[in-house]
Amino acid sequence: MGQASVEYAESRAILTRATGFMEAYDYTLNPYAGCSFACTYCYAAFFSRGHKVHDWGNWVTVKENAANLLKKEKGKLYGKAIYMSSVTDPYQPLERKLEITRDLLDVMVECQPKLVVQTRSPDVVRDIDYFQQIKDYGGHVQVSITVTTDDEEIRRTFEPYCPSNSQRLRAVHRLCDEGIKTCITMTPLLLVQNPEKFADGLCATGCEKFIFQPFHFKTGKFVAGTHAPAQRLVSEKLGCVDGDFRAKYLEHYEEVRQVLKRALPNLGEGKEGFQPPEWDKPKPCGHDNKKNAHDRSKSTPK
Repeated sequence: MGQASVEYAESRAILTRATGFMEAYDYTLNPYAGCSFACTYCYAAFFSRGHKVHDWGNWVTVKENAANLLKKEKGKLYGKAIYMSSVTDPYQPLERKLEITRDLLDVMVECQPKLVVQTRSPDVVRDIDYFQQIKDYGGHVQVSITVTTDDEEIRRTFEPYCPSNSQRLRAVHRLCDEGIKTCITMTPLLLVQNPEKFADGLCATGCEKFIFQPFHFKTGKFVAGTHAPAQRLVSEKLGCVDGDFRAKYLEHYEEVRQVLKRALPNLGEGKEGFQPPEWDKPKPCGHDNKKNAHDRSKSTPK
C-alpha cells in the first residue's frame, strides 16, 4: 500500500483496557497495527518493537479477524467508552479496500457504545451511516479529526502521506452537517502561519469542540529518518538556528495558544482535553429507533 508493506495476522484480542493517556476510557480499539500515514512525530511508533520503531510508516499489520473477535466480546461493549484508535489510524488508505473498521462499526451498532473515532482521514465520512445507526440504537459517537497546521509545506514534511488540511476540514464540515458530534484535534500543534485565519477556518466548519497540545520534547521524537530535515524546516520558518529550535517553538506555540483560546469554543488542552465527551442523555433504544437503523442499513451498501 504505497510505501508501506502489508501483512495479515490473526490477533489474539481486539479490545484493550485503556490505560495512561486514555485511562478515562474503558477500552481502546485498533483495527490495524502500524500506519501508512507515516507522521514523523507519531508517539505510536514507540509502542512497536525492534526495528519497526525506526521503520514507522513503512509497515502495516492487518488484524484480519478483528470483527469476529469483537463479536465474541460484544457483551463488553454495552454502554462502554471506546477509543478508536490509540496507536493506528482506523481510516488509513488500506481501509478503503479492506473495510476492517467498517466491519467493527457494524458489530457495535446495537451495543450502545460511547464511541470516539480518532483519524486524520476524510474517508471517515464513508461511515456516517453507521454513526447514525449507533445513535439510533441509543449509543453515542464523536468523530475527532486531526489538523496540526495551516502550512502545507509543514504538513507535507511532518505528515508526508496524509490528506491535505483542506480535505480534512471539508470532512469536519460534512460530519457537522450530518449531525455527528465532531472534534478537531490539533495534536501536536505544529507551526501556524496565520493563527487568526487558522482559527476562523476551524470555526467555519461548524465544529464546536477542539483539543490542542504542543509537541512533547521529553517523549516525542522524529522517526522515519526525518529528524534533521524536519527540524531544519521548522527552524527556518521560525527564523532561528537549530539549537534554538525548542525555545522558539514553545514561544510560537504560546502565541498561537492565546489566539485559539480567544477564538475557539470548548477548547481543551492535553490529556484533560482528551477526556471522554459529556454525552447527552441517551435515547431509549425502542422499536422506532431500531426500525430507523434497520432501514438505513438496508439502503446502504456494506
